Amino acid sequence: MTDFSLFSAPGPFLKGNIHTHSNRSDGALPPEEVALRYRAAGYDFLSLTDHFLPGFDFPLTDISALRSETFTPLLGAELHAPRTEMSELWHLVAVGLPADFAPTSAEEDGPALARRAHNAGAFVGIAHPAWYQLSMEDAETLVEHADAVEIYNHGCHVMHDKGDGAYMLDGLADKGHRLLTYACDDAHFKTPDFGGGWIELKAPDRNPEAILEALKQGRFYSTQGPAIHNLEMTGAGLTVECSPASGILVIGQGYQHSYRFEQGISHATIPLDGLEGSPWLRVIVFGTDGKRAWTNPYWM
Repeated sequence: MTDFSLFSAPGPFLKGNIHTHSNRSDGALPPEEVALRYRAAGYDFLSLTDHFLPGFDFPLTDISALRSETFTPLLGAELHAPRTEMSELWHLVAVGLPADFAPTSAEEDGPALARRAHNAGAFVGIAHPAWYQLSMEDAETLVEHADAVEIYNHGCHVMHDKGDGAYMLDGLADKGHRLLTYACDDAHFKTPDFGGGWIELKAPDRNPEAILEALKQGRFYSTQGPAIHNLEMTGAGLTVECSPASGILVIGQGYQHSYRFEQGISHATIPLDGLEGSPWLRVIVFGTDGKRAWTNPYWM
């Protein structure tokens, strides 16, 4: 059954980013400065995911010294291996890697790397698929060991107008693959790529293990700013409570959808007549400024 208990669960939402870079790879700022900027901006957790490549000496950038009662670092990296149909390298975000995660080998391809990161306990994301034209065929080789698809990558949006991953998320869902989705910055601090997309997550506490487990369980939604306060299924449809918005959209398999657009709307019951037979649905809230929030797909 569809489970919306995330929104009624006790405790506050924790704000986090799980894809960004420092000068340990191709970012502009030292790791400590990156972490301090996120902490000052009110983020509760951060994974600094530098490019795990030989040219950067396979960095696992550790900012754990900056952990506090209100800020939790998670060890991670952006993993790469050759090659996809359209690109020289795969791009995989892995959050919660062990400190002794071994460098990639010449024989390791993207699916093998995803499997190794998954088996090491990491949350594995399919990063910015539109940015490097990841094909559906290539993506399907990852789904056994990937947890999520990036639905929005702010850096790719700013620099290339290729930040949206909905085509990949929904295409995989239509094929029966049950993946989560997240938004991120992928900030390099060379352009205005900071603070444009993040996760709102609920965990029983702020320990790295609890946050990582909440990621794997999908106990979060993603946003560029709008807040989603509650979702509830009723006989009349799906009731959505959110910050003041210009529209609420519910989509499902193929072109199925239902919606309500009204300036300032913050509470609506969306009839699901237009999604009959869809095995999944997800919700998009459009803020009054055009920014969006996204739930994970919910399977019926």
